[in-house]
Amino acid sequence: MLVKIVYCIIRGRYILAAVFCCAALFAATLGSTSFFNARSVAAGASITNWGLSFRQPGQVPQGNASAEYLRQYDAYYVDTRGEKTIYLTFDAGFENGCTPKILDVLKKHDVKAAFFLVGNYLNRNPELVRRMVEEGHIVGNHTYHHPDMSKISGMDDFKKELQSLEELYEQITGGKMPKFYRPPQGKFSESNLKMAKELGYKTVFWSLAYVDWYEDNQPSREEALGKLVPRIHPGAVVLLHSTSRTNAAILDELLTKWKSEGYRFESIDKLA
Repeated sequence: MLVKIVYCIIRGRYILAAVFCCAALFAATLGSTSFFNARSVAAGASITNWGLSFRQPGQVPQGNASAEYLRQYDAYYVDTRGEKTIYLTFDAGFENGCTPKILDVLKKHDVKAAFFLVGNYLNRNPELVRRMVEEGHIVGNHTYHHPDMSKISGMDDFKKELQSLEELYEQITGGKMPKFYRPPQGKFSESNLKMAKELGYKTVFWSLAYVDWYEDNQPSREEALGKLVPRIHPGAVVLLHSTSRTNAAILDELLTKWKSEGYRFESIDKLA
């Protein structure tokens, strides 16, 4: 009888220990999840350079800040609705003669793009800016001086970079500048995102780009198409530089190819 009592006590202790172990494991799992979620938020808050990781051809790449994290600040890098839509955007700090041909191709395909421009561009090329607007394209804010915006922490300096370009745009076009902002070189901070939102801007990153900005080292047609065609994906925000001779040369072929794959083009004011 005593042996049975001792056995039951020991067995009970094992059961109790097992219960405690399970409870501890469950608590650790919850704590671990919270820890990693906290680290993800912290990582998103500390990023200063926009970056992408392409996993598979035709699939949405992973940004180093998630679409959900960006959306809280009215910031986007891709349309998450999963439709075969492309948002075509161009960045330009200066003009070298390629933009008129690009505009001709866009008009031929009835594609409305967004051109993110700086103060130097507007000052030197008002006629091209007016043409962009007249043909239904969006001229977005790429700041007046193209600085590293991640180093700007105060609202006054941040606002001045955007507002100076707004004023110049209004002088040239007679209209208010659309509230779309792209950080120069993709450099940003969480406070930048907050300030842009406070000023009524949507911050627009990108989900597809390639090295096309070196004037003296332009990619070949094959290199460009080899990067851009297989990496297109639903909801893509495409960044091209309008200073690229290669882009001007292949744009007609590129848009034709993407259309043949069932994609349609939308203006970034439809981005969500």
